[in-house]
Amino acid sequence: MSTKIKRFILPENEIPTAWYNIVADMKNKPLPMLNPTTKQPLKVEELYPLFAEELAGQELNQTDRYIEIPEEVRDMYKYYRSTPLVRAYGLEKALDTPAHIYFKNESVSPVGSHKLNSALAQAYYCKKEGTTNITTETGAGQWGAALSYAAKVFGLELAVYMVKISYEQKPYRRSIMQTFGAQVIASPSMSTHAGRKILTEHPNYQGSLGTAISEAVELAMQTPDCKYTLGSVLNHVFLHQTVIGLEAEKQMEMAGEYPDMVIACFGGGSNFSGLSFPFLRHKLTEGKNVRIIAAEPSSCPKLTRGIFEYDFGDEAGYTPLIPMFTLGHTFSPAHIHAGGLRYHGAGTIVSQLMKDNLMEAVDINQLDSFNAGILFAQTEGIIPAPESCHAIAATINEALKAKEEGTQKTILFNLSGHGLIDMTAYDAFLAGDLSNYELSNEEIAKTVNSLEKIMQ
Repeated sequence: MSTKIKRFILPENEIPTAWYNIVADMKNKPLPMLNPTTKQPLKVEELYPLFAEELAGQELNQTDRYIEIPEEVRDMYKYYRSTPLVRAYGLEKALDTPAHIYFKNESVSPVGSHKLNSALAQAYYCKKEGTTNITTETGAGQWGAALSYAAKVFGLELAVYMVKISYEQKPYRRSIMQTFGAQVIASPSMSTHAGRKILTEHPNYQGSLGTAISEAVELAMQTPDCKYTLGSVLNHVFLHQTVIGLEAEKQMEMAGEYPDMVIACFGGGSNFSGLSFPFLRHKLTEGKNVRIIAAEPSSCPKLTRGIFEYDFGDEAGYTPLIPMFTLGHTFSPAHIHAGGLRYHGAGTIVSQLMKDNLMEAVDINQLDSFNAGILFAQTEGIIPAPESCHAIAATINEALKAKEEGTQKTILFNLSGHGLIDMTAYDAFLAGDLSNYELSNEEIAKTVNSLEKIMQ
């Protein structure tokens, strides 16, 4: 009988009781978000109309290394945490690589992805403050599904603006949200000024996360006792997701290894930051030599081909100005099936880490990502979400490099969600109906050049 240990799970008493705030350890702090009217650094009270006050405080907190997880949130985490750390022996064998490959399996959460880690926290803080209604946006639907469940747990009413192309491509994610009691609206819609304006100018527009954010923000600002919540990009979301990496640290110790590289797919940065930031702590405070790699789609390459500039987080310009690597808030990404990665910007923390060369990024095309996902499914028995396929593709590339070099590397990646509700995407790939999307420099320049007017 094999003595190989495949899964590592923490006992309940070792599940993290505090989130890790990486900004406290960053030598170069992220530039401040700006009030778009005054162009002055944003004050915490300026976020109160939009976010729960404790979330606003977490957003701008640069001093507290650890922030306690409320007991009510920890109680809900116990339903599914710790998530397993898994040694991918099957994938290693298929690649004939000396690399040791591990993945953190966030797909085992009740809603099938890592998004629940922040959804529970945000819903809790909103409820604690007396909020009755919340709004949000969702791309592929993982965040919308997670928040729909969290809203039901804490007794909140939720309206979700779902990017129209995903609303049509992924009907079962819409059904999940509705099953949990959320109202789901295809974005752009006629229910907001931002949506009506976009549809008037572009009647056949299939939407973007930037558009959906605009609609969700507008509804929150116009509805009494309502707050806006979001699933990625901002600091407090990254904070909540660090429960992933804090667990993975301990689980890698159980496995007797430390990763040479940590890899995650990248859209707005939630699962990437969640897994990588606790390991980056070792790099920042101890000089640990670990590579941190973000895998983004070639069709939405903000880290690999965008520019660092102040930009809006949404298409209509309702949000604060965020210092980020961006393709421009009017960028309209291709209709790839990895809907959760179709976002134009990277957020303040990740952008500063990129500027300081503390992390790196690679771009993965759509066909390579699905080829990687199918190999993973065939060797590990888990069908990954299209988003996670990008991390798997980057992991395979690194494992094959280790084979070429004849070096033993330890690779850790985040399986941020399962693909069981994405089978139409796999059907299209297997039928040969998917293609790669190549962005020209001219297309990127068109939306990037317009950013010069923002700071004038």
